[in-house]
Amino acid sequence: QVRLVESGGGSVEAGRSLTLSCEAFTSHSGGICMAWFRQVPGMKREGVATFVRDGIATYGDSVKGRFTASQDKARNSLSLLMDSLKPEDTAMYYCAARLIEPPYDCSSGLNRDFGYWGQGTQVTVSS
Repeated sequence: QVRLVESGGGSVEAGRSLTLSCEAFTSHSGGICMAWFRQVPGMKREGVATFVRDGIATYGDSVKGRFTASQDKARNSLSLLMDSLKPEDTAMYYCAARLIEPPYDCSSGLNRDFGYWGQGTQVTVSS
């Protein structure tokens, strides 16, 4: 089991920045892959960011160059710095995780089912 605790959402004007944070709490002794997704009501869920290997993150096309993910593997945490926010970034942002066994491979990135989801944190960007 995994419990995901998200923080950092809010309302900002376009062009501003926000940072989202997620920490995973689990008794699993193996590895964990974590990611950020977002969803607007009535729309398909969109992958935002995840690490595919140490130090290498992959991003959804709509956020590349503006969002930066960072991770602390010791704390099972994943943060997302969102710069140059646009009104179209308005969504509920969800932290997701999946548990992995050796060889601890997260290379499938965002194109993979994540079995655990946080409650979500709302990000609203006004023009």
